[in-house]
Amino acid sequence: MTEGYLLGIAQNALVLTLILAGPALLVSLIIGVLVSMFQAATQINEATLNFIPKILGILLVLLLLGSWMGQHLLTFTTQVFTSLPDLPH
Repeated sequence: MTEGYLLGIAQNALVLTLILAGPALLVSLIIGVLVSMFQAATQINEATLNFIPKILGILLVLLLLGSWMGQHLLTFTTQVFTSLPDLPH
């Protein structure tokens, strides 16, 4: 196993992690900003008000994009395992 191969796998894994986590994080960010603006406009100072909308938004993203995310993970894992026998010793 060469250094270049390991670094390539690590780089691909990090890029895949960013791609898969991006939609959920983006939805969480948008919901957080909207709830914060609502709290500022209405002067409601409840710290726990952010959690339920964020959880619901992330669950919605996972329901809508879960199969796409799983397919990308499956493809990456399959590529890693199928390339293992071809590695130089």
